[in-house]
Amino acid sequence: MRGMEEMNVIWGVMLLTGIGYGVLTGRVNAISEALLSSAKEGVSLCVAMLGVMALWSGMMEIAKDAGLIQAIAGKLRPVMRFLFPAIPEGHPALESITTNCICNLLGLGSASTVYGLKAMEELEALEEERRTTESLSRNESSPDSLEHSANQRCKKGKDPGMRSRWSGRPAPRGTASNEMCNFLILNISSLQLIPMTMIAYRSQYGSVNPTAILAPGIVATAVSTGVAVIFCRAMDHLR
Repeated sequence: MRGMEEMNVIWGVMLLTGIGYGVLTGRVNAISEALLSSAKEGVSLCVAMLGVMALWSGMMEIAKDAGLIQAIAGKLRPVMRFLFPAIPEGHPALESITTNCICNLLGLGSASTVYGLKAMEELEALEEERRTTESLSRNESSPDSLEHSANQRCKKGKDPGMRSRWSGRPAPRGTASNEMCNFLILNISSLQLIPMTMIAYRSQYGSVNPTAILAPGIVATAVSTGVAVIFCRAMDHLR
């Protein structure tokens, strides 16, 4: 919330600065025309992107119901275990993270937001469990209670023998956990094989060849994701 407030202040200052400069330089008419045309263009763009978002969100739901997402998630399971070794296997957060990554691979940034928020909620719930179990372990002085309780969330309907590879102390309340930070970094870098959102933007603004960004986009996002993975693993090792 604090970040949103800061962004609102920044955009507000930029907007007022531009309007003030236009008034001082006698370009009030240009300001009025820009405001009206930008508002119209913004509405048109939102309607166009809403259609794209609705289409691909629906496709993702169909793929999920058909089992395609689960099949792809199974292929990505070793990657997820490598990137998030401390999350108990079978935990709901892994499914949300995997679905978010699949959306990003398809360049569906808008559709991935829903699963990203859900993953953050699940990761926060996992961290809260760790805080609770750490408190219990202090009171009960049981060396096995912390790791045992960390797996309780994924016990129902799962293999009760599943265990967590997490060790250490939970993050304080109000502080992002290690898994949250890693997920955020990977989500921002986001390898994209088909940047559908950018293709839709280019098509909306009259690009002659909207798909020309495919190869440069794959190379750029592959490099950014590779750097992100190396950084996350290095920080995990140091931690």
